[in-house]
Amino acid sequence: MIHNSTILIVASLSILLSSFTVSAEVYKWLDEAGRTHFSDQPPRDQASQNIELNEIVTYASANIVSNNTDLEGQGSESNVDKKFKRKKKVVIYSAAWCGVCTKAKKYFRQNKIPFSEYDIDTSKKGKRDFKKLKARGIPVILVGKKRLNGFNVKKFETIYRS
Repeated sequence: MIHNSTILIVASLSILLSSFTVSAEVYKWLDEAGRTHFSDQPPRDQASQNIELNEIVTYASANIVSNNTDLEGQGSESNVDKKFKRKKKVVIYSAAWCGVCTKAKKYFRQNKIPFSEYDIDTSKKGKRDFKKLKARGIPVILVGKKRLNGFNVKKFETIYRS
């Protein structure tokens, strides 16, 4: 038989432990060869940038939504669209640390799909457009007036080939 005092102690400890918040910091820096690194500890001998990751995530699954946000150069046919030989312009908003973004860009290259990329961490346009799109995660892929949050080959092909 468990005593009431034991239950009270366990409940008190649970409440006390659950009240602590966990906060992790992520640091980004370039090494001598120009490669980007991420770590939970700042490097000892190099300048680093503290990255806030609490607002931006990688989409776990892909979903198609209409893109009603008018971004510069997206609404009408431009020289870029003509250069892409009547194919729809593909724009990806990504970040260096995003594995799904890397997968999407690799797919575009392998399938000779021309695209423009804007890094939401390093590009002013990328940061600005990401806010205008009211995006919550990456990648965000725009194909004409269609928008794909995340990346999935079938869903991308649905909006790219339509």
